[in-house]
Amino acid sequence: MEQSNVDLFLSVNSNKFPQNKIMLVRDLLLQASPEKDIVINTVQLQDPVLLLIISLFFGSLGIDRFMLGQVGLGIFKLITFGGLGFWTLIDWFIIMGKTKERNFNKFMSALA
Repeated sequence: MEQSNVDLFLSVNSNKFPQNKIMLVRDLLLQASPEKDIVINTVQLQDPVLLLIISLFFGSLGIDRFMLGQVGLGIFKLITFGGLGFWTLIDWFIIMGKTKERNFNKFMSALA
């Protein structure tokens, strides 16, 4: 991938990856073949801030976990009313990190 495309991708999506893995993403993008360019740019990355807002308002319903693809945890969170509120409170602090990790894993599988 060309340097200008890498810079553009990172300027748009750097907030969607864990901070400690940005350099790894950059290096992997620079090494990626031109055929992977289309695949990488079509990966649907979720916005961690949006998921935090959804967690704040609808976290006790498990919607945040459903959006992360964790259907079992979403159902469990739904039937326990967010773990009686404790699980919802904990998720407010960890949901952004989980979203960034999921985005990184999606990116890695797109490169494979």
